[in-house]
Amino acid sequence: MKSAYDIIIRPIITEQSMEDLDIKKYVFEVARDAGKIEIKNAVEEIFGVKVIKVTTCHVRGKEKRLGAQPKGRTASWKKAVVKLSQDSKNIEIFEGMA
Repeated sequence: MKSAYDIIIRPIITEQSMEDLDIKKYVFEVARDAGKIEIKNAVEEIFGVKVIKVTTCHVRGKEKRLGAQPKGRTASWKKAVVKLSQDSKNIEIFEGMA
């Protein structure tokens, strides 16, 4: 069984993800084999918040070239958007970023 810290890899901090902080939506990179229920339980355990919805998507790696070398690919990964309940507290990692 994986721990919560094996499921949640890192927060995604971009302009688009920062726009949804006021409606309590947070974006994380998660383990590729993690399900929505596992992600929900991991976020609730790590941050002590109440999750009401989790949406996930697979992000495919992009083709890249390095000079004259043949094409390669960046790694594929999984993204999770987590929506918190209105009475839940904010996640401290994202404080001061927006």
